[in-house]
Amino acid sequence: MAVLNSDLKSYNTFGVSAQARAIHSIHTESELIAFLEEDTLGDDLVLGQGSNVLFTDHLPYRVGLIRLKGRHFNPYSENEVLVTAAAGEPWHDFVMWTLEQGFGGLENLALIPGSVGAAPIQNIGAYGVELKDSFFSCRAFDRNTREEKIFSTEDCAFEYRNSIFKSACKNQYVIVEVTFKLSRNNHTLNLSYAPLKNWFSNKNGDSLRPIDVAEAVCNIRRSKLPDPAILGNAGSFFKNPIITADFTQSLLTKFPEAPLYPQPDGTFKIAAGWLIDQLGLKGYRQGEAAVHDKQALVLVNLGAASGNDLKDLAQHIKKSVFNVFGITLEEEVTFYP
Repeated sequence: MAVLNSDLKSYNTFGVSAQARAIHSIHTESELIAFLEEDTLGDDLVLGQGSNVLFTDHLPYRVGLIRLKGRHFNPYSENEVLVTAAAGEPWHDFVMWTLEQGFGGLENLALIPGSVGAAPIQNIGAYGVELKDSFFSCRAFDRNTREEKIFSTEDCAFEYRNSIFKSACKNQYVIVEVTFKLSRNNHTLNLSYAPLKNWFSNKNGDSLRPIDVAEAVCNIRRSKLPDPAILGNAGSFFKNPIITADFTQSLLTKFPEAPLYPQPDGTFKIAAGWLIDQLGLKGYRQGEAAVHDKQALVLVNLGAASGNDLKDLAQHIKKSVFNVFGITLEEEVTFYP
C-alpha cells in the first residue's frame, strides 16, 4: 500500500488543493482490509477518481485511493451476459471494453468520469439510462467489521442519483467490484433522450449497434461538457429537482416553456440547467470559479479556485434559483470535510 504526497489536487477532478493527513494507494483487497483496520476512528475517506467530490478545507484524516483492477464476463442466458469489473477500473474505459466485446446496456453512460466502484453509490445516469437498469450485484466490505457482503439490485435501494450507499449506509461499506447484466445479442437501444433521437434521425434504427450509440453520446457530451483534464469540474453539480404536480401547474402559468419530465409517481422532473440558464448565469464568474459557458449545470475551476470559491458560487446559484422559481437545488457533488 503506497503512501503518496498528501496534496489531493491530483486526485479530484475539480483540481482544487487540499491536504490530507496521508494518502494511500490501494491496489489489492488485502491492502484495503489493512487500511480499514488502521482506521481506528472510522472517519478516513475512501476515494475513487474524485469525480464527485469537492474539498472545501484540509482533511484531518487519511484518504485511501481505490485502484483495484480487473474485469471478466460469464454467460448468463442465451441473450445475456454477466460482466464484472473491479472498483478501481475507470468507468468510461470499462464501458468501452464491454462494447468492444459486443455487449449492450452501458452505451448511454459512456464518457461519465469516475470509477466503477463509485458508480452504484451515485446511481449514475445520462441520456435516458441509469446504472440500476443494468446493475446485477456488487461486492463490498463493511468498514467496521471488514466482513464481505453481496448487494443485489433490491438491496441497493436505487433512486434518482441515490442508493443505500449514499443514504442509510453512507460510509459503512467499500465497494470492491460490481457486476452488470448486459445483452450479448438482440440489443434494445434507448434513444429516448432528445439529442440522441435527433442525432440518429436520418439513420435506420434497426442497423444501429450499441457502440454507435456510445460514440454519439461521446460526441454530444464533448460538445457540451468540459474535459476535467483541461478545465476542473465534476460534471453536473446539481440534481434535476423533482416537483409536485400542483407546483408544476403553478410554475407553468409563469414559465410555460419550462422543460418538465413526468415521473411514474405523478411528480415532475425539471431541468436544473434550464433554471440556472434562465437567470443569465451561464458563463457567470466569481473569481476563479465559474458556471460553464456551454452548460449551466456545470461549475468549473478556471485554474486557481479553492473548494470554498466553488461552494460560494453554488450557494449564489441556489439562492438565485429559489428567489425566482421557489425551487431548492440539491447538489450532486459531496463536500468534504
